[in-house]
Amino acid sequence: MRSLLVFGVSAAFLFAGAASILAQDKPTDPQIAHIAYTAGEIDIEAAKLALDKAENQSVKDFAQSMLTDHQAVNEQALKLVKKLGVTPEDNPTSQSLVSAAGKTRDALSKLEGAAFDKAYIESEVAYHQQVNDALEDLLIPSAQNGELKSLLETGLKLFQGHQQHAEHVAAELK
Repeated sequence: MRSLLVFGVSAAFLFAGAASILAQDKPTDPQIAHIAYTAGEIDIEAAKLALDKAENQSVKDFAQSMLTDHQAVNEQALKLVKKLGVTPEDNPTSQSLVSAAGKTRDALSKLEGAAFDKAYIESEVAYHQQVNDALEDLLIPSAQNGELKSLLETGLKLFQGHQQHAEHVAAELK
């Protein structure tokens, strides 16, 4: 029961962050770059926590793939912004994501064992759904630079796979 309560709290924090993304007026390319990079960093930190605390091997494997994939995408993003001479711009959406992720991380860090595993995977399902929706509905359509748009589209395909993977692991844990 405690894991469901924590998940509910975590999901509420993440939904607040996603609502900020979707409510934002059309973001600029520097803002989009910052939002995308921030979203990746959030999942990298969550994966590190899961690698430290998870007990279930499927959860650990999922966390390792999140760490590897999000680090690779963020490296590509950094190369692209350097190539384009763009300075990512902090913005209310990025700040909201960081704040929500901190609250989720705090809630998850208080859990152990199967309760942690279940809450982490459930938060990953919700997080990827929200990020994927934001990519599809706002970030990709708002991107002006073709290379940035292409990177976001590639990221969306990868992150949709992450969501499916997380849903599969969540189903295993029930």
